Amino acid sequence: MEERAIRIITTGGTFDKHYDAVKGELTFRESHLPRILNQARVTLPIHLDALIAVDSLVMTEEQRKSIADNAMASVEDLVVVIHGTDTMVKTACLLEKCLQENDRHVFVFTGAMIPYALEDSDAVFNLGCAITAVQTLSPGVYITMGGRIYAADHVRKNREKGIFEYA
Repeated sequence: MEERAIRIITTGGTFDKHYDAVKGELTFRESHLPRILNQARVTLPIHLDALIAVDSLVMTEEQRKSIADNAMASVEDLVVVIHGTDTMVKTACLLEKCLQENDRHVFVFTGAMIPYALEDSDAVFNLGCAITAVQTLSPGVYITMGGRIYAADHVRKNREKGIFEYA
């Protein structure tokens, strides 16, 4: 069986935030992805694409469209998108609307409720779930958070509970 490459597109979000001790806030620097993939001993062919680094609450519609366009243009059929959890569903649904009939892409969005750089982060677990899910799902757009896989248009973030759930 031929091993298929996976493209991982990073867009920022809590997943990739760093704590800036001088400013006392979470900011963006370089992506944590190369370190995480190395630490997890991932042996799959992975192509990283650091598209943007923004908090999804301030993401513009132009940025959201750029993410969808970039994902659709991927030569790899398997695409994981690291995205902020607050508007992940919105971007995933936009991408879903861009799909053409017979598109072979599998898109899996994931993120983190707690930054990778902080203790008790869910980033590594969610990334592992996304990498596994993208290899096993049928073509389409999905979100994986907390060990669950959701169709992009049947999920919502429950802000009170801090989880994703079926909508």
